[in-house]
Amino acid sequence: MSTAPLIIAVPSKGRLQENATGFFARAGMSLTQSRGSRDYRGMLTGVEGVEVAYLSASEIASQLAAGAVHLGVTGEDLVRESIPDADSKVLLIEGLGFGQANVVVAVPQAWIDVRTMRDLDDVATHFHATRGRRVRVATKYLNLTRGFFARHGIVDYRIVESLGATEGTPAAGTAELIVDITTTGSTLAANALKVIDDGVILRSEANLVASLHADWNPAAKAAARALLDRVTAAKRAATMREVKTRFAACDAGVVQEAVRRFRALAPFGAPTSSGMVTLHCPPDTLHALAVFLREQGAATVSVGPLDYVFAAENPLYATLEERIG
Repeated sequence: MSTAPLIIAVPSKGRLQENATGFFARAGMSLTQSRGSRDYRGMLTGVEGVEVAYLSASEIASQLAAGAVHLGVTGEDLVRESIPDADSKVLLIEGLGFGQANVVVAVPQAWIDVRTMRDLDDVATHFHATRGRRVRVATKYLNLTRGFFARHGIVDYRIVESLGATEGTPAAGTAELIVDITTTGSTLAANALKVIDDGVILRSEANLVASLHADWNPAAKAAARALLDRVTAAKRAATMREVKTRFAACDAGVVQEAVRRFRALAPFGAPTSSGMVTLHCPPDTLHALAVFLREQGAATVSVGPLDYVFAAENPLYATLEERIG
């Protein structure tokens, strides 16, 4: 029986690596490189049987597709662009809340009558008919562009693969429009480009991605379960605050009312014999819940942060287990 370690691929440098390190740290796990930043192998403390591979974001996507790593942190744009039929080969387990950017269709601002993809289709057809050649679309996202244009029925175009600053190609005369990734749109605007109203191909962010074709041996599955248990516990804790109080008149009915009215959770059930009540509550209803508890007779209500909330259910691992069998 194979006992090969669970391999997690994380970005080897830059802001993505910093954010990935922070993501694991918030779940109580630390990425370590025993021989310093030039070491392309590392460990994940807090979970046994895990090896870390430091790769470029694009390499991570290809290694996931090949089944050479079990888990990876990479952008959804790279997954969708570089992995044909991605959903049959990888599972996007969890969006990580960083690395947000949109893959968009952008045209010159001077094209004042082009606001939608249908308008672009009309322009492309007219361009081909009058000039005898197709409009050129500069992009690094060949597959995403082809798929999106096909869904909109646009055929009168040709792709010019961009190897440099894509946003500069219309001004340089090497393309009429572009498909590129943008965060704020400021670089597009600086190059006199605008995003088509319905031209957002993909709203991307960094994801924790699982390979469906990796060697999911029992040891790797156990490590993944432990890792995702920590991730889920940290995620639950981030959305709640712990509320504690004690008063003699408290009964199960008060707790049920708190759950119903304030979206609270009662992780330990009814009040204890001493009248102690512990609730988990979303931040936006905290004050109203505290007022309610004092109206029921609580003299003091304390509120504190939660580091982790472990529960019997592990929805992230359950989704992974369903796909890998």
